Amino acid sequence: MAAEIDSVDAILRDNIPEEIREKVLTILYGKKARVLELPEEALQASKEKDFELRGYGIDAKKEQMRSPRVVRIGAVQNKILLPTDAPVSEQIASLHARISDITETAAKCGVNIICFQEAWTMPFAFCTREKLPWCEFAESAEEGPTTKLCQDLAKRFNMVVVSPILERDPADVIWNTAVVISNTGKVLGKSRKNHIPRIGDFNESTYYMEGNTGHSVFETQFGRIAVNICFGRHHPLNWHMYGMNGAEIVFNPSATVGTLSEPMWAIEARNAAIANTYFTVGINRVGTETFPNEFTSADGKKSHNQMGHFYGSSYLAAPDGSRTPGLSRVRDGLLVAEVDLNLSRQIKDTWCFKMTGRHDMYADLLTQATSPDYKPLIVKE
Repeated sequence: MAAEIDSVDAILRDNIPEEIREKVLTILYGKKARVLELPEEALQASKEKDFELRGYGIDAKKEQMRSPRVVRIGAVQNKILLPTDAPVSEQIASLHARISDITETAAKCGVNIICFQEAWTMPFAFCTREKLPWCEFAESAEEGPTTKLCQDLAKRFNMVVVSPILERDPADVIWNTAVVISNTGKVLGKSRKNHIPRIGDFNESTYYMEGNTGHSVFETQFGRIAVNICFGRHHPLNWHMYGMNGAEIVFNPSATVGTLSEPMWAIEARNAAIANTYFTVGINRVGTETFPNEFTSADGKKSHNQMGHFYGSSYLAAPDGSRTPGLSRVRDGLLVAEVDLNLSRQIKDTWCFKMTGRHDMYADLLTQATSPDYKPLIVKE
C-alpha cells in the first residue's frame, strides 16, 4: 500500500546509482540543501520521543552592503494520539504534551520560528458533518488554552510560534485560524483560512466560512511571515497577495490525503516560492484517523469512517527553485531549515519577476472579469 512507503525522497536517494545521484537530484530539487549538524541532545530526544528529525540549510551569496539574515525555521507534522471517541479534553491534552516535547527539541536545534499543522489540537473531523463533539475543540484565538500554551513556549524558547487551531470567536462563529505569537509571548494576530474546500470528504464549509483577515503579513524579529492555510495552496492569487504584502516566509499548514492531492503536494508550495520570490513551508499531518460513525461524500461510493492516509512529506522551498527533502509519509517529524533571507532579493534581481509582473494589466483584467456582463476575449475565425 502507498501508505507503507516511508519517503519518496529516501527511495530516490537510496536507489539512484551513486555516480549520477547528485546530478539527478539537482535536476529534481535544485541546488543541494546543506545537511545541518544538529545537537546530539536533540537527536537523542527525537529517538526517545519517536519522531523524525532532519535539518537542512539553504544559503545565499555573501553581499558587500548587507549582512546575512539567517533564520532557522521549524515545521512539525504529527499523528493524533488518542482514538477520536476519547474525551475532548484528553485528546487536546495529549497533543499539547506531544507538541510541547517536539517544540523543546526544536529549541535545542536553534529554531527561531516554528509552525504546527492545520487544526493541530484535534482530529481532522470535518468529513463527518457532525457538530458534536468536534465543535467543542474550538477555542479563543486570543485567550484559549492552546494560545496560552504557545505563549509560554514562545517566551520560554525565544521562538515565534504559528499555531493553527479551530477558533471560536466571541459571537460563537467558528473559523479555521492560525494564531501568530511573537517570541516575546505576545499574540501578534491571526490569519484565517481564505479558501474552503468543497471536494470529496472535505466538507469544511459545514463548520466555517472563508476567512475575513485578508493576506496579513506579520513582522517578527526573525522576518516577515504569513500563513496560507491548506486549500489556499491551490489558488495562485492567494500565494501572490502574501508576496505583494511583503512576506519573506509563507507557511502552508495542511491536512490532506494521498488519494486526493499527493501528486500536487511537492509542486504547489515550490511553485509559489519561485513565482513570488519568498520561502514556503508545506506542512501536512500524518496518519489515518478513524471516526465512530460512517459518513458519505455524495459521490455514490459506500459509506466509510476514515478519509484515507495523511501523507506528511513536509518540506521547505526556496525562491531559487531549490527545496529540502521531505519528511516521512508515515512518521511524526520535525524539519529544521536554516535559510538566509537575503536570497529573496538576490533572486528578485536575477529573475526580475516583480519588475516584469505587469500587475496593472492583470488588475484591470481581473476587475473586468468579475463583472456580471464580462465577455471573454476570444478571437474566432
